[in-house]
Amino acid sequence: MTDLPEIHGLCPSRFNAVKDAFAANFVDAPEGLNELAARFSVVIDGELALDLWAGSADLAGKQPFAEDTLVPVFSTGKAVMALMIARCVDRGLLSYEDRVADHWPAFGAAGKAALTVGQLMSHQSGLPGFSDGVEPAIWFDRQAVLDRLAAQAPLWAPGAASGYHPITIGYLAGELFRIVDGRSMGAALREDFAAPFDLDLWIGLPEAEHGRVAQLRKPAAAPDLGPIDAIKKAAFLDRGSAPGGRGSTEWRMAEIPSANLHGTAKDLARMMSIIATGGALDGRVMLSQETLAEATRERIHGQDKVLPYVMSWAAGFTRNQGLNVFGPNPQAVGHCGWGGSMAFADPEARVSVAYVMTRQSPHLIGDPRALRLVEGLYSSL
Repeated sequence: MTDLPEIHGLCPSRFNAVKDAFAANFVDAPEGLNELAARFSVVIDGELALDLWAGSADLAGKQPFAEDTLVPVFSTGKAVMALMIARCVDRGLLSYEDRVADHWPAFGAAGKAALTVGQLMSHQSGLPGFSDGVEPAIWFDRQAVLDRLAAQAPLWAPGAASGYHPITIGYLAGELFRIVDGRSMGAALREDFAAPFDLDLWIGLPEAEHGRVAQLRKPAAAPDLGPIDAIKKAAFLDRGSAPGGRGSTEWRMAEIPSANLHGTAKDLARMMSIIATGGALDGRVMLSQETLAEATRERIHGQDKVLPYVMSWAAGFTRNQGLNVFGPNPQAVGHCGWGGSMAFADPEARVSVAYVMTRQSPHLIGDPRALRLVEGLYSSL
């Protein structure tokens, strides 16, 4: 059994069950996934209510995980991406019922002309990856990725089913955002959210910030995708299905809204509080009730073509209905990331939550360490 590291942060006595669960994850975690470092943050009614962190930011155990340590959260960043698109809708730049090709004509090629923004954001475009072989370095050439995806025929009839787009959705949503807003999504995140609200969240991390990034231990096993077919290979398994070949510095600096957000659990939970509190962040209205309802309502429900789950997708958010990983309320929405991170908002309880960690697990959704913490939280509410 490993020694329990010192636990830092904010924990009122009402949340002692959460602190006990957080401590247990370091010494007796489910499936032997003992934490190396982790942070768990909770915002209630727009106010930070719980914020715990512990462990080492480096794998050698010499650098303490600090309040300003950044963690790459991979697909958990899709929840932030979905909020950025919702802001475009709220500002009248987009509608979820718009056809993507009305804003981006080239995208309408090869049978995709009728696809709506809402369908794109709910993983219905049929573009979970490239249909033929590419080099992993293509992902560092944004225009090459966009040109190829716009011209590509979908791998299933658009709108007929969902099939999780692990990385491509970030390029597609990011380009749609750029077309209607004029800025990259990373620049808009900095200017509209990070700077005015002091949120330590980054899509595209400047090299000057790389020294604050925690080191990760990759999972010991690959995720279980169920029976493998061409669609799942394109999404996850083909050689060019993920960025590679350029090193971590260039990867961190790239703007990939679906895959490389870096941030803190505290500020992920604060960002998600926009949903939990009915559209406000620190008391300032960022989304109308109407836009919030449209962003979080179910867009499609059924067996996903990439993930081995029956999924309920909103416009970029995973809906809790049927999964039960974001607490007990089915209307909660959020996203999980490669290795176990998660962020979600529960409007019924007016709670938003984020969990980040440095020891990655093979769980695609619902890391058991996070579930243990969320269970402790709801038992304390």
